[in-house]
Amino acid sequence: MNGLTIMVIAIVVLSGAYLIYGRWLAKTWGIDPKAKTPAYELEDGVDYVPADTNVVFGHQFASIAGAGPITGPIQAAVFGWLPVLLWILVGGVFFGAVQDFAAMYASVKNKGRTIGYIIEEYIGKTGKKLFLLFCWLFCILVVAAFADVVAGTFNGFQTAADGAVSLIPANGSVATTSMIFIAEAVALGFILRYGGLGKWVNTAIALVMLVGAIVLGLMFPMYVGLSTWHLLVFIYVLIASVAPIWALLQPRDYLNSYLLIAMIVAAVIGVLVAQPAVNLPAFGGFTAGGQTLFPFLFVTIACGAVSGFHSLVSSGTASKQIKNERNMLPVSFGAMLMESMLAVIALIAVASFASTAEAASLGYTTPTQIFAGGVAGFLTSVGLPQDVVYTLINLAVSAFALTSLDSVARVGRLSFQELFLDESIDDENMGAVRRVLTDKYFATIITLALAYMLAKAGYASIWPLFGSSNQLLSALAFLACAVFLKRTGRRSFMLWIPLFAMIAVTFSALAITIWNLGSGIAVGTYQWVSGMTVTVNGASVLTAWGAGLQLIFAVLILALGVVVVIQGVRKLVAKTA
Repeated sequence: MNGLTIMVIAIVVLSGAYLIYGRWLAKTWGIDPKAKTPAYELEDGVDYVPADTNVVFGHQFASIAGAGPITGPIQAAVFGWLPVLLWILVGGVFFGAVQDFAAMYASVKNKGRTIGYIIEEYIGKTGKKLFLLFCWLFCILVVAAFADVVAGTFNGFQTAADGAVSLIPANGSVATTSMIFIAEAVALGFILRYGGLGKWVNTAIALVMLVGAIVLGLMFPMYVGLSTWHLLVFIYVLIASVAPIWALLQPRDYLNSYLLIAMIVAAVIGVLVAQPAVNLPAFGGFTAGGQTLFPFLFVTIACGAVSGFHSLVSSGTASKQIKNERNMLPVSFGAMLMESMLAVIALIAVASFASTAEAASLGYTTPTQIFAGGVAGFLTSVGLPQDVVYTLINLAVSAFALTSLDSVARVGRLSFQELFLDESIDDENMGAVRRVLTDKYFATIITLALAYMLAKAGYASIWPLFGSSNQLLSALAFLACAVFLKRTGRRSFMLWIPLFAMIAVTFSALAITIWNLGSGIAVGTYQWVSGMTVTVNGASVLTAWGAGLQLIFAVLILALGVVVVIQGVRKLVAKTA
C-alpha cells in the first residue's frame, strides 16, 4: 500500500460525504436562510457576536483541531493502518461530522444555548444539572492536560542524562511566534470589528500578520523554563476565557486556521510528490501494546473521528457567531471532515516509518515529533529544508493546542455558571451566594485553580481518562440532539447507531480504566491505559495524588454518564404526545 493511495481514498470519501450526506442532513432537518440567528437576536458583544463564515470556520476548526487528530491515530497505529483508516473515515463521516452539525443545529434553533440547556428543555432539569457537572469535570481534565502539554512545547531547556542543560531552538521559536500571535490577534480583533474593511482585505492583513509572526519567531526564539510557562499559560487562559470573544478568541482562531490549513495543504503536496510507502502492517491484531482493539481503538482515535468536546464548541461558542443558518453546514460538518483529513495525514506520517523504534532513532519520540518528522521528510521531496519545515509543523501543532486550551477553558467557565443559573430568578433577585457562583470571574478562577493543581501533578496522571470521558461526552451529545430532533418532529434515526455505539465503547473503556486504577492503588503500581507504568513510592507524592484524583474523576464521570443516559433514553423511546 502507498501513502498516496490512502490519501486519495480519504479525499474522495470525505469530499463525497460533504456534498451528499451533509447536504442531505441539512435538507432533512431544515435550514432557514431568512431566520434571525442568535448571534443577531441576542448580540451582546461578548459571547453573541455575528461573524463571517470564514471567521467562524476559523474559530471552529482551530478550536477542535488541536493535537488530538495527530496524537490519536499515531498512538492507535499499533493496531495496524487499516482499522485506523476505517475508523477515521467511517467515524468522521457518520459519527463526528453528524454530531458536530447536530449540536450546532440544535443550539442555533434554541437561541445559541449549549447542549446542557437542550438537555434541560427536552430531557429535564436534573439531567441538565448532571450533564453540566460532567462537562465541568471534563473541562478541568482537558485544561490540565493541554496546559501541561502546551507548557512543554514552549519549554526552552532540556537536561541531558549527565545533567548538562541545553537550549531547544524549535520550542523557543514556537513560544515567540505564539506570543506574537496573541498580540496580533488583539489588533486584528479591533480591525475586524471597527475597521469596516472587506473580507479579502481582512484576509490579506491576517496572512501578513501570520507570516510576520513566523519569521520573527524563527529569528528570535524565546527561552523560558517549564515552571514559568505553566504559570504564564494559565494567566493567559484566565484572560482569554473572560475577554470579549471578538477581542481575542475570534481573531486568534482566524489567524491560526490559516496556519493549520497551510500545514495540511503542504502535507498533501508532500504526500503527492514523495508517495511514501506504508511500512506498518495492515492489521496488528485484536490485542496490541497491552490494549484490546475494542474499546481502545475507538477511544484513542478521538478528535480525528468523533469527539465530545466538539459538541461543546459547536453549541457553546461557534453557534453564537453564526450569521446565517446556511453557514452551519460548512462550519461544523466541513470543519470535522477537514480534521479527519488531518488524522489521515498523521496516519500516513507514522506509517512511513518501519516502527516507532526507527522514528526514535531519528529523535522523534512523541506523536507530535513523529508527525512533524514524517511530513518534513515528505516535503524534502519538493526541495524544502527539513529542519525549517520540522520547526514550522511543530509550531502549527503547538499553536492549535493553545487554541483548544482557551476554548475549553471558556466552555468550562460557561458550564460552571450554567450549573447555578436559574431562569426563574432574575439578576435583581439573585442571592449573594448564587451571584458569586454565576460570576464569570469566579467561575473561571475556580475552574483554572483545580486544573492548575492537576497540571502540576503532570498530564500523564490524567491523560488516560481524557479519551474515555471525551467519547462519553459525545454519546451524551448524540442523546441530547436525538431527543431534540424527535421532540421537534425531525428525523433522528441517523443518530441512533452512533449514540449506542459510543455508549458501549465509553462505558467499557471507563470500567476497564477504573478497574486498572483500583488495582494499581491496591498494589502500589499504576499501569495506565496508555502503556506508561508509574511506580508509587515516597518520592512520587504528586503522581500518587494524581492517580487517586483520576480514580475519583473516573467514578464520578461514569456515574453521571449512566444517570444522564438512562434519563435521556427514556425520553428517546417514549411516545411523543
